[in-house]
Amino acid sequence: MSLRWALADTWTLTGRAFTHWARQPFVAGVAVLFPVLILLMFAYLLRGGYGADYPELLVPGMLALTTVFGLETTMTAVVTDAQRGITARFRSLPMSGAAVVGGRAVADLLHSLVGLTVLMLCGWAIGWRVHTDVVDFGAAVGLLLLLRFAMIWMGIYLGLVAGRPESVAAVQILVWPLGFLSNAFTDPASMPGWLAVIAEWNPLSATAAAVRELFGNPGWGGDSWAATHAVELAVAWPVVLTAVFFPLAVARYRAR
Repeated sequence: MSLRWALADTWTLTGRAFTHWARQPFVAGVAVLFPVLILLMFAYLLRGGYGADYPELLVPGMLALTTVFGLETTMTAVVTDAQRGITARFRSLPMSGAAVVGGRAVADLLHSLVGLTVLMLCGWAIGWRVHTDVVDFGAAVGLLLLLRFAMIWMGIYLGLVAGRPESVAAVQILVWPLGFLSNAFTDPASMPGWLAVIAEWNPLSATAAAVRELFGNPGWGGDSWAATHAVELAVAWPVVLTAVFFPLAVARYRAR
């Protein structure tokens, strides 16, 4: 019975997030269209000498980057609820505590699926193509959502710890450099030695390289363990991050 009520409460709070997006479509639209703007900017303004194949290098990296940048969206929503006293109100109600963080996670995961779909359609329009079968395509999308799932729990935890909107800006300052310190846009081999190692072992790089492989798109190559085992790392990194931040997020919510 308790599990059934927990699932019902989770779905109710998921619906709450959808209602907010329906009433504030500009906010939800910006979150979906901003990655499209970055994709078009890199595809047409900053493609350099990569040539006609650059969209097939760029789009998988941009898809992975979008899942990481979703951390900011999750954190902002959690901080906003805390600032407005909504989180405290939820704690006073006869509802499952897990549903509060669970509803946020489900809503953000579904929102990310919409964003990835829009970004893929845009990528298709500029020349990106998938050269594998539907199974590999589904596996690639699954890896992208797995990384986003890990970022959701990290964002929930950071939002509960921060508690103030100003803290989101500090996280943004850190997320952007870490996002670009990867193979999303350029070959790590072109970086200084120590930076290349960090870029290759970046969770975003693992997911970007794995989805390139599963989509049948060209990659940067490399003979390091991280470069030759991208799919394994694309599974391992999100699992580890979720294992760390999921219990931290739940414990932090209960301690508030």
